[in-house]
Amino acid sequence: MRTLNVFRATMLFGLIAGAVFASTDGQTPPPAQAAPSTPQEGGRRAQGPALLPTPDVTARPTPDKDGHFVIGSPYSPAPELTEKEGVPKGTVREFTMDSKDSKIYPGIARNQTGVVPYTRQVAVYVPAQHVAGKPLPFIVVQDGMSATYRNNLPPILDNLIHEKRVPPMVAVMVHNGGGDAQGSERGLEYDTVSGVYTDFIETEVLPRITKDFGIIFTTDPEGRATMGGSSGAACAFTMAWFHPELYRRVLSYSGTYVNQQSPLNPESPRGAWEYHATLIPNSPPKPIRVWMHVSEFDNRYGDQEATWHNWVLANERMAAALKAKGYHYQYVYSRDSRHVDRAVVSQTLPEALEWLWNGYPK
Repeated sequence: MRTLNVFRATMLFGLIAGAVFASTDGQTPPPAQAAPSTPQEGGRRAQGPALLPTPDVTARPTPDKDGHFVIGSPYSPAPELTEKEGVPKGTVREFTMDSKDSKIYPGIARNQTGVVPYTRQVAVYVPAQHVAGKPLPFIVVQDGMSATYRNNLPPILDNLIHEKRVPPMVAVMVHNGGGDAQGSERGLEYDTVSGVYTDFIETEVLPRITKDFGIIFTTDPEGRATMGGSSGAACAFTMAWFHPELYRRVLSYSGTYVNQQSPLNPESPRGAWEYHATLIPNSPPKPIRVWMHVSEFDNRYGDQEATWHNWVLANERMAAALKAKGYHYQYVYSRDSRHVDRAVVSQTLPEALEWLWNGYPK
């Protein structure tokens, strides 16, 4: 208990000094004009008092600063979410991937045995500035067909690219294979602490886009980013952690850096909790840039550390581990908000993307 109290005091000082979606099984394409939501796992039970104290609001985070920041309500949609006259608009193309064609993810589901087929949806945003035959930087978006990403990323990127705040880039919005948490296809893809999902993106998703749409993706790891919310955020970090030669920019909302992995892996017995507990502290720094967020009332915010399932504690520890190892990171704690809070995402995503792409030619 003494150790936990010291940690709580240290993190609160660091924060001050540093300046819901409904689940979807993801297996059946939604009707036109609708999109599946980002699943929320592990946080649906009644919760008691928060384990950690609520920090004071700090100076607002800006795209040119690293470190810890605390923001508060009310939250307002960023102006970049609105289509603007005179701004060139990119195009979005959609397609589906059948699990029978996958050598990596043939399909599983909770409480079902054997192979469980599914259909995966993918949307590809291509900027108006695209020149045929020229390699483009890109960002891979987990849970990509959720309305938060599918509807908002195109206008955000249109505006940011036009204002030269980010480079012209492709957004590969890949939806999960269905279900949620342990035993599901989504859980297998996102919560597994290994390089397998990256292999899937590299060998099955990107080649399909190149073949069907003629998009050439840059091989420069500095021009390859990945993002998501919840388990999709943990997956984004996993992609860069295991393959920094491929991905070096990570954007994470309410990251599931908790004990969610299934099946169990003796090399990471507490799943993604191992990132901040052992993997980051015990490894040389990797060339990864990380923007991350957690909400005050995020999943299991009242859980004790021994559960390895408190999202707030996990993200605080994650930020502390990155700071201790000298990573470029920006950590945003949002008060009065919940898991992958839609209002927080709508306010912060444009500047988060701008911070993420700092240092890359515009």
